[in-house]
Amino acid sequence: MQEALSVPDMVVQRGRTAPAALAVADATFLSYGALLDRANLLAHGLRAQGVGREWLVALLLPRSADLVVAALAILSTGAAYVPLDPAWPIERIAAVLDDARPALVVTRPDQAATLPTGPWTVVALDDRVSTCSTVQAPCRPTSRPDDLAYVIYTSGSSGRPKGVELTHAGLLNLVRWHCATFAITPSDRAPLMASPAFDASVWEMWPYLAAGASLHVPSEATRADPEALRDWLITSAITVGFVATPMAERMLALPWPAATPLRTLLTGADTLHRRPPPGLPFTLVNNYGPTECTVVATSGVVAPEGLADGLPGIGLPILNTRVRVLDGAGRPVAPGEDGELYVGGLGVARGYRGMEGLTAERFVTDPLDGTARLYRTGDRVQITADGELRFLGRLDDQVKIRGQRVELDEIVAALEAHPGVRAAVTAPPGQDGERRLIAYVVAEPGLTRSALLATVRARLPDYMVPARFVRLPALPLMASGKVDRARLPDPDDAMPLADAAPLAPRSPIEVRLATLVSGLLDLPSIGVTDDLFDLGGHSLLATQLIVRLRDVFGVDLSLRTVFDHPTVAELAVEVERRVLSCLKPA
Repeated sequence: MQEALSVPDMVVQRGRTAPAALAVADATFLSYGALLDRANLLAHGLRAQGVGREWLVALLLPRSADLVVAALAILSTGAAYVPLDPAWPIERIAAVLDDARPALVVTRPDQAATLPTGPWTVVALDDRVSTCSTVQAPCRPTSRPDDLAYVIYTSGSSGRPKGVELTHAGLLNLVRWHCATFAITPSDRAPLMASPAFDASVWEMWPYLAAGASLHVPSEATRADPEALRDWLITSAITVGFVATPMAERMLALPWPAATPLRTLLTGADTLHRRPPPGLPFTLVNNYGPTECTVVATSGVVAPEGLADGLPGIGLPILNTRVRVLDGAGRPVAPGEDGELYVGGLGVARGYRGMEGLTAERFVTDPLDGTARLYRTGDRVQITADGELRFLGRLDDQVKIRGQRVELDEIVAALEAHPGVRAAVTAPPGQDGERRLIAYVVAEPGLTRSALLATVRARLPDYMVPARFVRLPALPLMASGKVDRARLPDPDDAMPLADAAPLAPRSPIEVRLATLVSGLLDLPSIGVTDDLFDLGGHSLLATQLIVRLRDVFGVDLSLRTVFDHPTVAELAVEVERRVLSCLKPA
């Protein structure tokens, strides 16, 4: 077989070799033959509209077989895809589309009607595209190594998301490294769990499709619950899979049967604070990589507790990747000393779309050889005695929230979109070590929390919405006029930005529930009609609440119940109803 020159070429070759093999399982089962047929049909339709090399086509699709079909179709035309998350607020989708200026947007019919208008054509996937088998000639991939493969938008310090342009050379390198390092074969089964707009989704899709393995899509409720996700991984016979660090840490603490099919659990996207316990039936691999370096730049197996000291490192450079750890003058640091991490090699992005100044600032010439191109990560690392890298933190205000990269200035811009607001944001760790976004605002006397929250939710995805809002008479400033975040008060010692006076608990169950919920939210108290998701709650926190309710009240609530009844008052009714049903005589 002729060696594939690109990742879509690899997928096509594998699909022709075993057309009946399973490619994607969501609510239905999609074979490789059907995947190629559907992608080919869509690719011909896109080419008929002029789509080709260096064109951008946006994807607004959930995790699904449709997402895989559309992404393969776009790459088969030679174009690059721009993944968007349907869960984003419409204003953020509009901002990304306005910046990317794609020629087309591929989406589902029900989502097409919600899209903002612009100089793009909307292509709605219908039943004909989803199910039709075609005999048209294959739309053979025509990409060159330096061509764009995809553009991922990340949080931007300017107040707007910025697009990172990644090439086919970097994507092919990622796939070849992954398949060789983790011995991926057609018999492997992998999960498709990450948001389509998170670059981990690139890693979740292409290595397995290129190897002829199968992708499996868990439900939203499953992917948010550690125990449910563990059970799904086992029953779905998943053999290799990526789970973002916050969820992986929770899953490591769970019991696992010895016969677990999972052999490798990949993690990354945040600092790993714990090692796996001895005796787990799979290997834990910690990975590091900015979006600007094609998902993964370094990787390493994590030794279990008792076999190594300190926090887990972030491993060694992957295939065709070079790293430098330099001081402020651009000189290499010695092992054990801190320095900034620079990454070079095939995975380094072209730069930021339409942002030449920022591209020149972040993508620099290697000071040690004067020719190679490096990405300046802004991350502080240390080289250990054995040559591995250890992550130490950021040099700027960028943080990770639930595994997602967040620029605090983008949140400030969303807050200040409300008239009369000056704002600052911090992200201290909560009681469980996970970071909580705290917004400090100087605002007009009549501004309510609900009004400001509505402004922010219209512009930012959920993980970027502050958990707490604190009112200040003035922001502390440095001599330069910048906000001095180090002098912002502890939120517990400051006045919260509030609506009406919170309604106090009225029954013993509400008192207990209010204590549980406020503890999880790291708040001194909450009202019984306050929405826990408006107060900074999210799906992972909801699963923790479910476990606490089971321990305290002996009842099992589903994740859907918590989403549908997100206040203490409503949850108290659900808890009481279940407790009483258990007391009824048989």
